[in-house]
Amino acid sequence: MITRVVEGDVNAFELLVDRHKARVFGIVYRHVPGDRVEDVAQEVFLEAFRSLKSFSGASPLDHWLSRIAVRCCADFWQRRRGSRETPVSSLSPDSEAWLEKVLTAPSREAFHREAARKEAAEVLAYALDRLSPEDRMALTLVHLEGCSAKQAAELLGWSTISVRVRTHRSKKKLRKILSDLLGNRRGET
Repeated sequence: MITRVVEGDVNAFELLVDRHKARVFGIVYRHVPGDRVEDVAQEVFLEAFRSLKSFSGASPLDHWLSRIAVRCCADFWQRRRGSRETPVSSLSPDSEAWLEKVLTAPSREAFHREAARKEAAEVLAYALDRLSPEDRMALTLVHLEGCSAKQAAELLGWSTISVRVRTHRSKKKLRKILSDLLGNRRGET
């Protein structure tokens, strides 16, 4: 099928997209806002089409497409980084209360119980948006999706050591962002 696509058979590419779209959409859905999933998934398949001639077959096609999907998600955040301007005051009162509670919670268990709430997702999205695209992708893959450092390295095209270092530093940055956010909230009241 790959050979047919490379030789110009558009219908073969359509079959390839149909076969792998669930995997690509699943990856993209977990990494970009819901209203941008289709756009980024389309970018993934466009990039795959442009790069298919360079596909060596050393790894399965779905792994190759997964790497492209993760990189397109990182590119999305990179493009968005230059244009974002979200004030801290945009958090809802419930999110503010949740942030206060989480940062002062006496135990990790309390944090995990509270993390399931909608407000936690809002605060987390706010904080993740302040990380670099690379930090965000590494942290998301390893700590939110449960990938091993080796799996994340394969998806990102980095070394395992780079993923471990990046996730360690990213966690510190995330803690600082949340701590600063709490400090700003206390200063406003």
